Amino acid sequence: MLHSSAANVTVDPPLAAGIATADSLIANGLGRLFPGAVFLISKDGKIVHQRAFGYAQLNDYQGRRLAAPRAMRITTMFDLASVTKVMATTMAVMLLVDQGKIDVDAPVYNYLPDFRGQHLDSITVRNLLQHSSGLVQWQPLYYHAANTAQTYAVIRDMPLGWGVGEARHYSDLGFMVLGDIVQRVSGQRLDRFLEQDLYRPLGLRSTTFNPLSHRFTEFAATESGNVYEKHMVYDSTFGYRYRGDPTEWNGWRQYVLNGEVDDGNAFYANGGVAGHAGLFSTAGDLYVLLELLNKSGSYGGRQYIRPLTVDRFLTLDKYQNYLGWQALAYLPPGSFAHTGFTGTYVAGIPKYKLSIVLLTNRQNIGTDARGYFPDLAPLQQAVARAIVSGAAASQ
Repeated sequence: MLHSSAANVTVDPPLAAGIATADSLIANGLGRLFPGAVFLISKDGKIVHQRAFGYAQLNDYQGRRLAAPRAMRITTMFDLASVTKVMATTMAVMLLVDQGKIDVDAPVYNYLPDFRGQHLDSITVRNLLQHSSGLVQWQPLYYHAANTAQTYAVIRDMPLGWGVGEARHYSDLGFMVLGDIVQRVSGQRLDRFLEQDLYRPLGLRSTTFNPLSHRFTEFAATESGNVYEKHMVYDSTFGYRYRGDPTEWNGWRQYVLNGEVDDGNAFYANGGVAGHAGLFSTAGDLYVLLELLNKSGSYGGRQYIRPLTVDRFLTLDKYQNYLGWQALAYLPPGSFAHTGFTGTYVAGIPKYKLSIVLLTNRQNIGTDARGYFPDLAPLQQAVARAIVSGAAASQ
């Protein structure tokens, strides 16, 4: 099942060929890597290709195929998972840096006064953005916290996993703390600050946390409960080791997730609004946010973020990544990207004035015998390469 839509924009033959190749790659993944997908390409600030593939929900809680699977549409909203880190939290920090309210090289305790201790004192906002704070990567914080304030206290009091600035260790906890900084500095919760200062002014209509509470109804289904995280907690050889008693908490959801954030720390411990996960959006809205960066902070004739601030965030650091954003080796220099655990992918390629959005619902296809969801990295790379090659040949 395929649905496509694109503006009446002329595409050079090499780029058109690249798009056709990418479409074929995505179509080949249907039913094998994911039930459905939405794919969007923009060139020179205009959407040149937008297509929906397959189904928004294929399987029920027991993993059985639905008698009438829901079709994927280009307007379907996705749980972005860790793409939240860039499309919400990093954007919010950029806005506050641009307003002179946050200094990325200041210690975290400048903004969260009780974030103190022998090692915490030396953690800066930059460390959090570049995943070099030493904070552990993941723990089931919902075993010890039921709201954002409790979650922050658990993170603050948790021993570090590494030395501050020692290396880049991707950390959900670091981005939860960034969300706390945004709230303290702006005086508003992360979702409200972004809605007021960025999403609404940009005209985004389908980008929000806790979308069910905002009466949205059309979602790409994710997981059957929190099977993956439960496996992580109970099996010390699977992902991350939890040193507590796995049986001390048993609030696991037992239904297919539609419009509820999959990530347990976002859902159980942060009320659906967190710096590392929880944002929902559509391909069309994500294109606007990518274009904002591709155009050095301007969109629709308005300058939202100064070019200097955008450049600061998109300058390679000593770990060969950006602040918040990832620099992927297979993309041209200057490109920025991020992935999400639910099967989401966004990339901006300023060199060719390209934006790429590939959203899938891989979790709804279920896990393999070892408990893992399908690996989408090879597909994401192949799709991006096809588009970039086409754009390069069109120059």
